[in-house]
Order: sequence, then structure tokens, then C-alpha cells
Amino acid sequence: MLHRVEIENFYSIHDRQVIDLTVAANAPDEPGRFAPLWRGSNEKAPKVIALFGPNASGKSTVSKALSFIKWFAKDSFSAPRGSRMPFDRFNSEEMLVAPTRIAIQLAGIEDIEKVDDPDAAQCRYAYEFVIGGRDGHQTVDHEALYYWPSTASRKVRLFERNAAGEVAASKPFGLSGYRQALEKVLRPDASVISTLAQLDHPYAKLLWQTAGLVVSNILIEKFDGTDDTAVRHYAANPDLVAVFNREIQRIDVGIREMRIEQGHNGPIALFEHEGLAVPMPIIYESHGTRQFIRLYPFILGALQSGGIAVLDELDATIHPLLLPEILRWFYDSERNPHNAQLWMSCHNPSLLEDFLKEEVLFCDKDYQGRTTVYGLRDIQSVRRSDNYYRKYLGGSFGAVPKIG
Repeated sequence: MLHRVEIENFYSIHDRQVIDLTVAANAPDEPGRFAPLWRGSNEKAPKVIALFGPNASGKSTVSKALSFIKWFAKDSFSAPRGSRMPFDRFNSEEMLVAPTRIAIQLAGIEDIEKVDDPDAAQCRYAYEFVIGGRDGHQTVDHEALYYWPSTASRKVRLFERNAAGEVAASKPFGLSGYRQALEKVLRPDASVISTLAQLDHPYAKLLWQTAGLVVSNILIEKFDGTDDTAVRHYAANPDLVAVFNREIQRIDVGIREMRIEQGHNGPIALFEHEGLAVPMPIIYESHGTRQFIRLYPFILGALQSGGIAVLDELDATIHPLLLPEILRWFYDSERNPHNAQLWMSCHNPSLLEDFLKEEVLFCDKDYQGRTTVYGLRDIQSVRRSDNYYRKYLGGSFGAVPKIG
């Protein structure tokens, strides 16, 4: 679970934006809505985070930043050498040559030796990186991983990398035996984590696997997949079909069952409907239903693994009665036993009625095109009894379109 994100010089974000999701100690305990920052922590953060704001205000920029963190930690080594990293800096002469910085704080295991123990102690982790470079060349100027074990009175550096590619590491990280190989293969455009993971370094491999628990439908552009990709995924995972059928019957969109059969060019999906004589192919299903079919495996995967689902414009295609049901899955301890987290950008302000103030972020953009990210709870005099929907449309919270 992420509980703090810092983003600087990334797409429409110019100045450093800090998203701190830690819930205030005096906040009411809302059943199912908050989870401990890590196992044993007294501090909590929301399981669902919703971003609101006008078009082009920067909501997708936050989603892209989270997706880029995953790409950098997990996939940067496998990218072709010298290829462009999948992000852009703020579009001004000053910022195009300035570094980009992203940092996150999240939960992690306290003792790597106990990785197979499901009840192993956890603590706070911090991961950060800075990407510089000029003349179209992107290079890693800084990358570091820290943690706060219970045996120490302050944060402890696990590893730190400088602009020259030199990596310093503490004993718990266990770089001994891997340093020589790392020096040979570490590229200036790839992360230490993704590089060491290819060398089967235990700590890096665990972090690499953790990054894989982030699922998203956006990196550079929003991508919800295709019907064919989704059907092939269901065909390869028969158990998923059974789970989907139980879900689709319960939420009642008129579908009784989805069947996967083998067609001339691969698997096809057929849907049995109440009152219809023959099954219907997927192309005859509504756009919203098809979107749900595509996204359901990712949502389910996050819930089962305790991962993070980053879904851009989830409310744009999912039926407004179905979306609150998806939110309830994340609030339900049985459906979400590992405290998976959902980050979603929203266009429909009526959804504000479904959220607590700790779950709402606003994105606004000034006349220079600079995005500001702030929480509903950061706005003074916001009461829990307020009608957030009406106040937002009335301009009380900002982050509304400016017309005229």
C-alpha cells in the first residue's frame, strides 16, 4: 500500500507535489475504509483514492507517475539500450533540461530472511529516483532505497546510486557477491532494482516482484486492452471464468454466464442472457460490459495479491451503479484480505457522495499549465457532514472547469 508520493517535473507537474495519505489520528474509524500503513502500524491510509478535477488538469499525470514507477523499477533493464523512457518533463525551456524526481513510501518486509513467513514483521520503506540528462539522453542521476526497521532509531539506507552509476549498499541489502556483475551490466538508463533482479539478487527480486503487483491501464496513453486480449486471458485461466460468472450473476447486468469456446482463429466468448434463446458474442455486449470484462481480471488480481490497481477514467465506461460495487470490494475484508489499493481518476462529480474526505484528491492547473495536487482534507472547514458534490460544483473546493 502506498501512503506517500512525491512527483516533480513530470508531464504537467512542474513543482514538487506531495501526496500524503496518512489518516489523521483523530479521524473516525470507518469500517473497511482505511488500512494500516504496514502490518503492526498504528497509522492508516485509505484503500481507495479518487482523483477529481477538470479535463487536462493532471489527474492522468498522477496515474502515469504511479505506472512509471512500476516501469522503472521492474522493466527499465529489459527496455532496448538507449531507448527513450516512457515519460515527458514539464514543457518549458527551464524544465525540459531539469531533472525529474519521483519518490514513494510504502510497506515492506523488515527481514528479508523471513520473506516466506506470511506473518513476518513489516516496516516503512522509501524508494526514490532522479532522472536527468540533456540533448534527448535520459540518465539516472540518483536512485535510493531506505527502510525503518524496528531495530534502528532512524531510517536505514539499503542502497544508494549516484550519477556515475556507483552503488553503495548496506549489509542487509546483500550486494556482496553481486557487485562485480552489477558494475558490468548496470546501464545509465535502467534501475538498480530491475538490473539486480536479472542477476537473481534476493532483495531486488522481491522488490521486482512487488512492483509487478501494480496493475494499470495507463503509462503514456490510456489503454484498456482489446476484447481479443481479454478473451485469450480468460481462456488461459479457466478458474477466472468461474469467478467471473459468479460475479456477473450477482451484479445483474442481464448476463447469466460467459462461455469460452474455440473458434476458427482462437478462443471466443459467448454470453448467455436471461430471456434470449442463443448465446451472444462479445461484440453485441454494451461498451460498459465489455470494459468490465477487460478490467475485471486486473481488479481481481489486485484484490487477491494485495496489489495496487491504477485505473484511469474508471467511471467513464463503467455503469454508475456498478462502480460503487467495485469500490465495496476494496472495502470488504473478505474480498480484500491483503489491503489492496485502488487509485482511480474520476470525471463524474456525483461520485463524491460515495467517498470520505481522506479518499479524495483534487488536481487543478494554473494559467501557466502547472498542476497542483491537494486533498479534500487539506481544505479548511470541510466537515464530514458536508455535501461534497454540491460544494464541489459550487466551486468551494476549486479544481473545476473555468468557463468564459
